[in-house]
Amino acid sequence: MRGVFITFEGGDGAGKTTQMRLLAEVVRRGGVEPVVVREPGGTRTGESVREILLGPAHDDLTAVAELFLFAASRAQLTAEVIVPALESGRVVLCDRYADSTTAYQGYGRGLDLDLVRRVNEAATGGLVPDLTIVLDVDPRQGVAAASAGGADRMERQAIAFHERVRAGYAAIAAAEPKRVKVIERGPVDAVWREVSCVAAPVLAGAGVRIDEGER
Repeated sequence: MRGVFITFEGGDGAGKTTQMRLLAEVVRRGGVEPVVVREPGGTRTGESVREILLGPAHDDLTAVAELFLFAASRAQLTAEVIVPALESGRVVLCDRYADSTTAYQGYGRGLDLDLVRRVNEAATGGLVPDLTIVLDVDPRQGVAAASAGGADRMERQAIAFHERVRAGYAAIAAAEPKRVKVIERGPVDAVWREVSCVAAPVLAGAGVRIDEGER
């Protein structure tokens, strides 16, 4: 039985990590240990690539180089972790996936969207999440929150870049409304109620039930 693949997306500071952690806790309480990964990263190779992509020493990366580095990390994560987990019936929760590249390198950097699509398909082998939750946040608020402890290379980009990324996520959601659900940033509990509602029917396919009291 194929497992369930859920991804969390959104601009910097949107609260993806918090909501994914809450969902992982509920899945565990349901008796299933989820596979929790992040992008870029999730493998030894991917974590090395992450240091290049987000570290302050690589501000000279071109948009195309950035595109291929993200894809390299994703290709390794997909082949080494995600696909084997899904084939064994596991629940996989991923902090960012291919939609991030469409939003950040396609819309944010202005790279050709068809090129980005083809690179994504090559990196993922055509794997598409069962559900993608986009947490929407005002770029100024999100970046301020994300960079409070020090900004990484992506967070240091101009606000105009982050605004284009936000528009990119809106376009992705409009094109695939069944897969992509947009939830506005707000109090953690309020956001969690919406996250749990959209995730519940998808997780049910893996035998994981989210009780009303946990929403």
